[in-house]
Amino acid sequence: MKILTLNLKRQYFDEILAGTKTHEYRDLFPENNDRFIRYRINGKEYKLNEIPSEEDEPGEITPVPIKYDAIKFLTGAYKGTRPYMIVEVLDAKINIPKDDDGNPIIVFDESTNTEFIMAQMDYTLGKVIEKFDR
Repeated sequence: MKILTLNLKRQYFDEILAGTKTHEYRDLFPENNDRFIRYRINGKEYKLNEIPSEEDEPGEITPVPIKYDAIKFLTGAYKGTRPYMIVEVLDAKINIPKDDDGNPIIVFDESTNTEFIMAQMDYTLGKVIEKFDR
């Protein structure tokens, strides 16, 4: 089973346990991109920093979610034994918001001098497979 591990505030942790929060969203940035998505070109998948040039691999680049079977949510202080739960992932989508002209929104990160497309992961959550809550 392929499991993604994420930290979560206690409020959202409790909502997932109660079944009232059925989606988990994560914003995508160049620095966390490789945890969530790959880029598919002609049936081959690449990490962000491994995408070949158009000359080496001509074709359309399509972002695709990494397939995870479950998410392990951790909450609490970053020390010792922390409450956690493992939740089934039913679906994963990449949401790319558009501007008024229908184009993806481009973000500029001044700290890294990097441009990237604004995007967000949307995980549809299923049943709680395992939980530990002291």
